[in-house]
Amino acid sequence: MEGLTDYWYVESVAQLLRAAGTADLDERIALIFANGAGKVVYYATILHAHKLKVAALLDSDAAGDHAAQQDTLVHTLGNKKILRTKESYSGKVTKPEIEDLLREILMLVALDDFGWDVRATAAVQPARPIVDIFTAEVSNFSKYKLAKAFLRWARTHEASDLNADERSQWMALVAAINKALK
Repeated sequence: MEGLTDYWYVESVAQLLRAAGTADLDERIALIFANGAGKVVYYATILHAHKLKVAALLDSDAAGDHAAQQDTLVHTLGNKKILRTKESYSGKVTKPEIEDLLREILMLVALDDFGWDVRATAAVQPARPIVDIFTAEVSNFSKYKLAKAFLRWARTHEASDLNADERSQWMALVAAINKALK
């Protein structure tokens, strides 16, 4: 997957879903972040060369689009093992990032932990990625700070604390990951 925050989100939500018995990310799957969409190609190629089963999870933004269209990645993995966030997303954002699969809960976590209230902007701009909204509305916004706050939230909450759309999207993502690495 692209970055450290993506790893944190996938790992923590997968644990919430496993504990709830609603989805189970295969425990034999090792999640690895590549520090950027461009490096996903590099990591996937190396891991595939070691005869490991590999799938790539990419955001559906411009960087993810560019990585997903690289011939090396397509040739190495095949299209079925290049997973895009938009394939599991059911909202209005046309180019969703992993954070958009947690759009509502991230707004609540940000408000509770930091006093960042972007709900009004998000309500009138439902097709805009949530990270873009935070970046525009919060001075010195940090994806890492938000992701760490979510990790703290996840330690004391359950999958049922996510809204129905978020749970459904994440269950679809976990199923896609398991299927790609079967």
